[in-house]
Amino acid sequence: MSASKRFALVAGETSGDLLAGLLLGGVRQRWPDLQSFGIGGPQMAAQGFKAWWPSEKLAVRGYVEVLRHYREIVGIRAQLQQRLLSTDRPDVFIGVDAPDFNLDLEANLKAGGVRTVHFVCPSIWAWRAERVEKIRRSADHVLCIFPFEPELLARHGIPATYVGHPLANVIPLAPDRTAARLALGLREEDTVIAILPGSRASEVQYLAQVFFEAAVRLRSARPGIRFVVPAVPALRERIEAAARSAGLGAELQVIAGQSHTALAACDVTLIASGTATLEAALFKRPMVIAYNMNWLSWQ
Repeated sequence: MSASKRFALVAGETSGDLLAGLLLGGVRQRWPDLQSFGIGGPQMAAQGFKAWWPSEKLAVRGYVEVLRHYREIVGIRAQLQQRLLSTDRPDVFIGVDAPDFNLDLEANLKAGGVRTVHFVCPSIWAWRAERVEKIRRSADHVLCIFPFEPELLARHGIPATYVGHPLANVIPLAPDRTAARLALGLREEDTVIAILPGSRASEVQYLAQVFFEAAVRLRSARPGIRFVVPAVPALRERIEAAARSAGLGAELQVIAGQSHTALAACDVTLIASGTATLEAALFKRPMVIAYNMNWLSWQ
């Protein structure tokens, strides 16, 4: 391989972008001249990553939501695969989570002679155990965030390494609530609830209004309570519109990103099920977890 390494990556949502950004930060310590490209978001871009498509293109969840975007998503995967097997062959392809998109892509790249790594083992120990066969066909190596996963994969002949969860090295053991509140203009004596309705458009569509209506009830029971909502920039207007529709005003503060600051500052969080719940746990904040989606997907 050349001295300047070439890594292709696909991260399909905000949580994957965060994980991939941390991964690239570590890899660049070893190879400062690393070239990285593919599908990703702002955390990856901060590490010099060149996004051919933004991660938001893949940030859909639920059967109905995927079907609505199926043709576009399949088209992106076909274009990416063709490019990686011809004009822009990488030394390694790393699929970050998003197994429904990445594993099929990895299988085709592997068959074409590109080495493949899958970062975040699909939860075959919890559900859809049959996916282990697809993992074996697709990935030359799996990077695992739970310590029991490499042994499980080894039983099926899949090389794997436990790397832990990168967030555990980013979030301090003793989060500084006072500093976080100061950064957000909140007082030490305020009762603060962080509301995290998700990072996908479909999550905001089905969760934000319900979360904000719950906030209105909390405000009635506890006047003076403060709400902080970290918003993905692309979804900020939609979140602010949902807050206004629910009747929330000055007691609610919408901030651009900064989910870690919001979690550090809060007393408790109302949060969408997903990676953010792990972040809340690492910040040692009690949480109420909820989820909702299109009724057909729910069924």
